[in-house]
Amino acid sequence: MVIASTQVPDVNISVKQLADIYTLKRNFWADQTQVVPVNREASSVEREKFSEVVFNLSPLELAEYWNRLRFQGKLPPLVQISDQAVLGFVRSVPGAIGYINANQVPTGVKILIRLP
Repeated sequence: MVIASTQVPDVNISVKQLADIYTLKRNFWADQTQVVPVNREASSVEREKFSEVVFNLSPLELAEYWNRLRFQGKLPPLVQISDQAVLGFVRSVPGAIGYINANQVPTGVKILIRLP
């Protein structure tokens, strides 16, 4: 499931919009707050599922994309090592968006979309 800070004005999001955020093509929410995406670590099951559903790419292929962006001076999304770390980050950073295991019932965040 994709979660966001409660301060994010958007109430839902499409997979295309999600892909644009995580490929750094969309940088602002509707109210012009900076989007702050956060990833799980490349070896996590959650990141593998997220990458396949949103981009139809493996985490490795996506990492190669972000490596190319670094040469343009753009930094890839931040990485957190657990669902709890993602939840804590999203709760505390205005504009943050992340994804966690869908079996959880998170509090203090908005659920923007449930991915298959």
